[in-house]
Amino acid sequence: MHFIALLGWFGAALSIVLPWPQVWRSVARGRTQGLSAAACWQGAVMPVGWITYGLLTGETVQVVTNTVTGLAGLAVLVTVLIRQRELRTGRTLLISAAGAAGVLAAAAGSAAAGLLTGIGGTRAAAFLGAALAVSAILGSIPQPLSLLRDRRQDLGGLSPLRWWLAAVACGSWSAYGLATGQPAVWLSALVGLGSALIVCWVLFAAARTPATVVVAAPVFRAAHATRVVRPASATARPVYGAARLMSRELAPA
Repeated sequence: MHFIALLGWFGAALSIVLPWPQVWRSVARGRTQGLSAAACWQGAVMPVGWITYGLLTGETVQVVTNTVTGLAGLAVLVTVLIRQRELRTGRTLLISAAGAAGVLAAAAGSAAAGLLTGIGGTRAAAFLGAALAVSAILGSIPQPLSLLRDRRQDLGGLSPLRWWLAAVACGSWSAYGLATGQPAVWLSALVGLGSALIVCWVLFAAARTPATVVVAAPVFRAAHATRVVRPASATARPVYGAARLMSRELAPA
């Protein structure tokens, strides 16, 4: 039991640390290129669902971890929406925030059912866990999918360290979920692990690919150059004119 508890807290520590490289890159330095809006919404809202899950199951590790990661995800989301105006249009918000709205609805419904009805916190947590697992699977798709669909896009807004930490953290949470018999935890963590590894692979491949330098060929403009030979001075005369004068002077009278 002590090893399982340590495994959970190890995953919690990694989860607390992992969003801050992205916060530094996006919030502090203002670099948001390559970030998926739907993934940012999920990163800000999914912790709310897991906090509710932890309160229903009595797991302090879930509450502490997701409180920190939720604040970090919210900071990144706000920065992305501020710096990219096209993501604030009504249609785009409707599409990108649909999954996040579903998570909030599931968390609110489960909390209300667990507190106000007689089904108990355990059953409410089981329902919420299933909803979070499905949401985690769907929410982990947009970021790697956007990178795979457009391999030439600017990836300057993505923090490689954040995604490597995410891969290790998801691996730890997968082991913790399997050891504690929580399918919602290990299933969502496994999907997150696959997503993180894809993003890491794309970033690694992009870093190894040398930048292509396009050299523009010189443009030659055809011009009809006319060479004009002029006398060295205004008083100078052509040679044949001087020859005629000399011939006149030498001619007999």
